[in-house]
Amino acid sequence: MRDSIKRMLTLARRNLKEILRDPLNLCFMIGLPLLMEILFYSIFHKLTAQFEIRYLAPGIAVFAQSFTTLFAGLLIALDRGTSFLTRLYVSRARPYEFIFGYTLALLPVTLLQSVLFFVVGGLLDASFWSVGMLLGILFCLVVSFLFIGFGILLGSLCSEKSIGGAASAIIAGQSVLSGMWFPVEGLSGGMLTVMKVLPFKNATMLVQNAVSGYTDVWADMGLPLVIVLCYTVVTFVAAIAVFRHKMKCV
Repeated sequence: MRDSIKRMLTLARRNLKEILRDPLNLCFMIGLPLLMEILFYSIFHKLTAQFEIRYLAPGIAVFAQSFTTLFAGLLIALDRGTSFLTRLYVSRARPYEFIFGYTLALLPVTLLQSVLFFVVGGLLDASFWSVGMLLGILFCLVVSFLFIGFGILLGSLCSEKSIGGAASAIIAGQSVLSGMWFPVEGLSGGMLTVMKVLPFKNATMLVQNAVSGYTDVWADMGLPLVIVLCYTVVTFVAAIAVFRHKMKCV
């Protein structure tokens, strides 16, 4: 067990160095959502409650997590393209150690995202400062596992040329199906059911309710958390299975 943890931490340190060597992608992943948070609040917060900072900042924080799918997928696809992983396959590292080696490297980035968006939210609207912000950041970290898992799975399946399109589907799903840009009450029953079953709206609602409060513990917090965790577990199990298959094919 100790050797396994050591191998995961070694891989995580190497992957974190690779991430830091590409500051342009980091700036895009953090800077674009941050700019959206500032602009949308400045323009629309007096027009509709949807863009009040208590809803906008958590929504943007989760939306930014979806960019991690592209970032993680690109990182692992590039490693596959340069045969880095092929050389590591002959080591004693196991599939889950590779997976969590990439995951641990990306967690500091997702934590920085969440803290930054919440702090900026507090600067834009002082009423946003609360104990709920800390709970919101914690749940953002939970949600980040979902999008990192998506990225690792897609990066294991796709080449570096096709990963962009595959990851964009996850980013678009989080943008369109989360309800962060529009009230969902007016949607048809079928569409609303789809949004409730998929993880995107549940991830956003989980963080928003953690910050702004909730009336029903199960409906507002428990059920969304269970759905997000279920998708996360399935995604990581699938990613480990794909990794194991790739290792056997080398």
